[in-house]
Amino acid sequence: MNRFDRITAILIQLQSKKVVKAQDLADRFAISLRTVYRDIRSLEEAGVPLYGEAGIGYSLVDGYRLPPVMFTPEEAIAFITAEKLMEKFSDSALQNHFNSAMFKVKAVLRGSEKDLLENLDEQIMVTEKKGSTPLPQNVLDTLLKSISEKRIVKMVYKAFGNNESSERLLEPIGIFHEYENWYTIGFCHLRNDYRQFRLDRVIDIKLTDMPQQERASLKEFQELREQEKKGANLIKVVLSVDKSVSIYMEEHRHYHGYVSETIMGDQIEMTFLTPLTDPGMERWIMMFADKVEIIEPQDLKDRVCRLLDVYVQKYGLTKNVLT
Repeated sequence: MNRFDRITAILIQLQSKKVVKAQDLADRFAISLRTVYRDIRSLEEAGVPLYGEAGIGYSLVDGYRLPPVMFTPEEAIAFITAEKLMEKFSDSALQNHFNSAMFKVKAVLRGSEKDLLENLDEQIMVTEKKGSTPLPQNVLDTLLKSISEKRIVKMVYKAFGNNESSERLLEPIGIFHEYENWYTIGFCHLRNDYRQFRLDRVIDIKLTDMPQQERASLKEFQELREQEKKGANLIKVVLSVDKSVSIYMEEHRHYHGYVSETIMGDQIEMTFLTPLTDPGMERWIMMFADKVEIIEPQDLKDRVCRLLDVYVQKYGLTKNVLT
């Protein structure tokens, strides 16, 4: 990136946030702090009204707005790709907000960029997993408003395996997408503790006028959870997996604490760190039983054998059938 393009990008970033730190600019453009200071001085000399405070960062004077910016073809492609993802992985309210924003973005595109988007529109497709449950109409939109405005939400929620729904007052601290589902983490007044909720199980949600208390951010909460995991009683599990089934294990192996793998001929040796009493590991292994060998620990081998005994007793399989 040449200096002119970099200074233009810095100006755009200054408008995107209330305060931008010099170190953030240095990290983004892989330049030194001295170069950042020189670029900022160039903007000031060009008449851009900005001010900086030592130890805090730089800000544009309130009310200053850039003229419409021009986008590169690569940026235009990113827009249409994001639009396709939003159609499948967000609720209808958030989709409508994004579509409105996209009209504004497309309005400032050059003719060639508009043609590019139109040509690509039918060439990019995102499909949902078969049988996936759509999100309630406004759940993401309401949660994002709750987080930004620091207000409590009232939520009707049906937990997994529970036939009865419950009403919760929740102080959300963040949302995230993991393993094909959206989740929120927040302080639940019903449980008087932090809880995680899967959003496709939300029956109804409303934003209240009740203010939230000061809570940890999602990043701080996740860091604390990672520290707790490190201090948990974990065991090392090593599996020897036939290459023919390894691709089918990739999707869910992180559920069980996947760490690494080593290719050994026609086998892949996978290593996990998993809670000592995790009941899901042996059941997951059973799905690929004829193609997986448990190297260690012995306790996991014993648990798989006990599970097999339950199946044998339940279905009355004879020794001849097993052999």
